[in-house]
Amino acid sequence: MKILIVGTGYVGLVTGACFAEMGHQVICLDINQEKIDLLNQGKVPIFEPGLEEIVRRNKAAGRLEFTTNYTYGVQSSLFCFIAVSTPPQEDGSADLRYVKQAITQIAEQMDSYKILINKSTVPVGTAHIMTNIVTNILKQREANIDFHVVSNPEFLKEGDAINDFMKPDRIIIGTENSTVSALMQELYAPFNLNHDRILIMDVASAEMAKYAANAMLACRISFMNEMAGLCERVGADINMVRKGIGSDKRIGYAFLYSGAGYGGSCFPKDVNALYALGRHLDYEMPLVEAVEKVNFRQKQVLGEKVVNYFSSRGGVAGKTIAIWGLAFKPGTDDMREAPSLVLIRELLEQGAFLRLYDPVSMEKAKEMIKKTPQIHWSKDEFDAAKNVDAIVLVTEWKQFRFIDFNRLIPLLKGGAFFDGRNQYSPQEMASRGFDYYSIGQRPLIAKEDFVSK
Repeated sequence: MKILIVGTGYVGLVTGACFAEMGHQVICLDINQEKIDLLNQGKVPIFEPGLEEIVRRNKAAGRLEFTTNYTYGVQSSLFCFIAVSTPPQEDGSADLRYVKQAITQIAEQMDSYKILINKSTVPVGTAHIMTNIVTNILKQREANIDFHVVSNPEFLKEGDAINDFMKPDRIIIGTENSTVSALMQELYAPFNLNHDRILIMDVASAEMAKYAANAMLACRISFMNEMAGLCERVGADINMVRKGIGSDKRIGYAFLYSGAGYGGSCFPKDVNALYALGRHLDYEMPLVEAVEKVNFRQKQVLGEKVVNYFSSRGGVAGKTIAIWGLAFKPGTDDMREAPSLVLIRELLEQGAFLRLYDPVSMEKAKEMIKKTPQIHWSKDEFDAAKNVDAIVLVTEWKQFRFIDFNRLIPLLKGGAFFDGRNQYSPQEMASRGFDYYSIGQRPLIAKEDFVSK
C-alpha cells in the first residue's frame, strides 16, 4: 500500500520506516529541507536503536522516500498520516498549529479519495477540526473528493520504539466507517500475524486513549516517588515496598520504580494537556494535577540531597561533581524535560563545578545547557569522575550498572555517591567506602555504617 507520513520527527520517522520494513511503499515528508537532505544521505537526525539501519535498508530497496513536496506525497498515497509536533502552550493545552498546517496542505493537494490519519497526540475533538478544515478547502476548490479522518494514536517508548511498533501491545483505530476500518486493518495486517492486536473504536475514544495511557503511567511513577519520600522518613525501603505491591497481580511491577522524576516529550506534555482540557471543560481533575506537581518536586530531590550533604562540609560552592547520564531516560538522546537539567541548574547556581557525561546525548545537552567555565564535557564516565567530590547518577544507562570500581575509586577526591535510579546496593556501595544516597532508601555512610572501608 502507498503511504504518506507528514513529519519526520520521532513518531513519523519510526512509523514510516517500520511500514516500509513490512513491504509498504512509504513517502516521508517534512518541510525542513535540511532534515530531508540528511535522511536522503542515509543519516538519521534522532537516536533510536535500530532505526538508522531500517531507514538505510528500505531507502536502498526503494520502499522509503523522503521529500518536501506535498503535491507528490499526497497524490501518490491513499493513506496520509500526520505525525507532527503538538507542543504545549502557556496554559498547558496542546498547540495544534502544525496539525492544522499539515491537514491544510494535504487538502490543497488532494486529487482523489484519501484516508487522513492523525498519529499526533491531540485532544478530543481534533478529528472534527481536521474534517472541517478539509471540507472547507475542498469547497473553496470546488472539488468533489471524498475522504475520512481517522485517529490512530502512537504508543512508542523512546529507546524501544522499533520493537513497540513491530510487536505492538495494541493498535487503536478510531473510525466509525466500516470500509475505512477494513482498509486500516489491511494496512496493519503484517503486525498482527500472531494474533489480532487491533482495537476499533469511535474517534473521540481513540483520541482520549493516548492521553489516558500516558497520564496513568505518569501517575504510577509519581505515586512511587511520593512513597519513596515517605519511606526515607520512616526508615522503609522503597525497593522492598515495590516488590510487596508489585506482586499483587492487580498492580503488577511495571512503572513502579522510584527515581529522579520523569521527563521526555510525552508524559509532562500530555499530563498538562489532559489537565488543561479538564479545566477548559470546567471539570476538576485534582489527581492529574497532582501527578505533575509531584514530578516537579521530585526533580528537585537529587539537588537537595547533594546540597544537604555538603552543607556540613563547607558547602557545594567550589566542589566538583560528576553527573552520569543527561538524557531523560536510557536508549535515547532526548533532553526534553530531563531531570538532569534541573539538577545541573541548581548545582551551577550553588557554585559547583560539574563534569558531565552521557553516552548518547552530549550534543543535544550542549544545545540546552548554557556555556560556562563551571562545566567540563567528559569523554566517558571515568573521565567525568576525575578528582570529583561526588558522583550523581541521573540516567540509568546499562554501562553504569557494572562499573569497574577498582579503576573508579582511585580517580575520586571525595566518596559521596548519589544514585538517582537506585542502581546499586547500598550495603555494597558503603562497603566500598562511599557515602551512598539513593531514592526511598536509608542513606549509608561508610565511616558510620562500616568499621572500615
